[in-house]
Amino acid sequence: MGALEEAHLAAVAACGCDEGEEEDLLVEVGGGEAPGDAMEPAVRALLAGLGEDDRREGLRRTPKRVAKAFRDGTRGYRQKVKDIVQGALFPEVGVDKRTGSAGGTGGQVVVRDIDLYSYCESCLLPFSIQCHVGYVPSGGRVVGLSKLSRVADVFAKRFQNPQRLANEVCGALHASIQPAGVAVAMQCWHIPLPENFKCKNSGALIRTSHSSRSGVFEGENSSFWNDFVALLKPRGIDMEMDSRSASLAWCPLRPHEVPLCNGHAKRITTNGASSAKSASIPSNMVSAVSSMLLSLGEDPLRKELLGSPQRYVQWLMRFRACNLDVKLNGFTFNSASVYERPGEDATDHRAFSSELHLPFCAQCEHHLLPFYGVVHIGYFGSGDGEGINRSHFQALVHFYGCKLQVQERMTRQIAEAVYSVSHRGAIVVVEANHICMISRGIEKIRSSTATIAVLGQFSPILLPRHPFLQSILDTANQEV
Repeated sequence: MGALEEAHLAAVAACGCDEGEEEDLLVEVGGGEAPGDAMEPAVRALLAGLGEDDRREGLRRTPKRVAKAFRDGTRGYRQKVKDIVQGALFPEVGVDKRTGSAGGTGGQVVVRDIDLYSYCESCLLPFSIQCHVGYVPSGGRVVGLSKLSRVADVFAKRFQNPQRLANEVCGALHASIQPAGVAVAMQCWHIPLPENFKCKNSGALIRTSHSSRSGVFEGENSSFWNDFVALLKPRGIDMEMDSRSASLAWCPLRPHEVPLCNGHAKRITTNGASSAKSASIPSNMVSAVSSMLLSLGEDPLRKELLGSPQRYVQWLMRFRACNLDVKLNGFTFNSASVYERPGEDATDHRAFSSELHLPFCAQCEHHLLPFYGVVHIGYFGSGDGEGINRSHFQALVHFYGCKLQVQERMTRQIAEAVYSVSHRGAIVVVEANHICMISRGIEKIRSSTATIAVLGQFSPILLPRHPFLQSILDTANQEV
């Protein structure tokens, strides 16, 4: 998480959503029907399957937003590389009749740190990418630098897996600009299952590295490849070490289940044997996701997409609406609190306690995309160490996080829950990264959002806030 400063801990709109946001300018297809029209009923079916009412405030425009996000995230299917590269090749002299390589005859060009996002073809969730592209010009021609990133974006804006994405970018650039060779390196980050969020920062994400090369970059002893790798190291990228991550399981939902045509999923044990237990997946929700893929011009029966609708529904069902009472190991709200001591000085700062870096993963109700991060809780307690401990607060965060949410509401709900027990004061800070901020066309890859809620004794008393906020900074790089 980014460094917190007290002056900047105001509630920031997490998604940048606006009920009055402008409509998309849709390209007419066939009889003039907008390509997203068939998607919105499918999204409503998903919301109904999650036990939600799409007419309630916060969800009324969700079908339109989800359709817009998917259309934008798969626009690469409607783009052609030749339209991008055509007219962008420029003559550039080399080092004629001299020893060496430079310019348009063999001088390597590397564009680093191209931030992209794509949709995982296994679970249909977005993942972020940092891409690096190098090529060796030939024939006295170079290509406009922006075209390298635009070609990479064409293939990123499709349902992908990382290695195929690297291969397709490399192959397309080699075919379109006809260089002596192309090298592509990528670092990719995929969100894990909500229950596997153990870390308090981006280290919680599944990270893999992938590469692809052609022409003079091929071969174990290629000097061009060695130069390419060396030029990435100043950016903190070591392809020799990162290459081992390419064999890691990429999509966290894929390795554990084998999709069946009847809408059920067969669980796979660690030794590869199938267990008898199967998890029921609502068939109407799976059909809705399949219709979304068809609306985007994809084939749900394509080999790489088989089972993807089921896995996407599996992910959504982790955030299904429920009406459970909030009774967490004795942490019962609106009851007499063990922390309430009549006659105790409410301004005694020695009674102040905190629990920091409680991880969570929630689902943005505006776009049906995850947001994840950590929660920091401060409260006035009895100081005797009895009653509530870290596990209770973690359960509380999980309760409010594992549902369709917005960060501002979640922050307030946790603060109110803590205050209902302490009765004296509660302060809650939530730091989160929103997947909807890397997708939907906005592509703010490194943005993060901080929200704060202050109740009770923390409101008029300024002194306890600074130590609490400072403790967040002091422990930001420590394991909890």
